[in-house]
Amino acid sequence: MEECSKLGLAKSIGVSNFSCTKLSQLLEIATIPPAVDQVELNVAWQQKKLLEYCKEKGVHVSAYSPLGANGAPWGTHAVMRSPILNDIATAKQKTIPHVALRWVYEQGASAIAKSFNKERMKQNLEILDWELSSEDKFRIQDIPQRRGCNGEGFIHPNGPYKSLDELWDGEI
Repeated sequence: MEECSKLGLAKSIGVSNFSCTKLSQLLEIATIPPAVDQVELNVAWQQKKLLEYCKEKGVHVSAYSPLGANGAPWGTHAVMRSPILNDIATAKQKTIPHVALRWVYEQGASAIAKSFNKERMKQNLEILDWELSSEDKFRIQDIPQRRGCNGEGFIHPNGPYKSLDELWDGEI
C-alpha cells in the first residue's frame, strides 16, 4: 500500500481491526503510518486503551458497529437495549442511536452506521448540536463491555491465529 501511495494510487493508507500491539508492530516498519484504524467501537465495546494509543500516534479511529450491529449474525443488542442509554436518551429527548453515536463522536472517532433508510440516515446526523454531560459519560462507562464480533471465524489450527488471544493480542 505504501507503493500505491507513492505512485499516487492511494491518498491514505488505513488498517482494520488492528490492536495496539499490531499497530505498534506496523509503526516500527512503516514509512507511511496508517491514517485510520477501522475497529468495532461502541458504548458496549469502548476500547479505551486503543483510542488513547491511536490518539497518541496520530491514527484516526473509525467505528464500525457503533450501534452494536444488532440483527447481524455476530452483533449484539447491548447498545440498542441498554437501560443506561435509554435513560439518557429519554432525559435528553433523543433516541438511543443519538446517544450512542454522540458518544462515539465525543471519543474523537468517526462512526459508520449502516442504514438503507434515508430518514434514519438523516436522524443519525442529529448529534452535533448537543453534548453528553459528565454524568452521562460516567454512566456510559458502567455499561458492561463485550466485543460483538469475537473473531472466532479467523481462528484455525493451520492459520496465523490459533486462538482469540493471539488474534486480539490479549486485548479482548
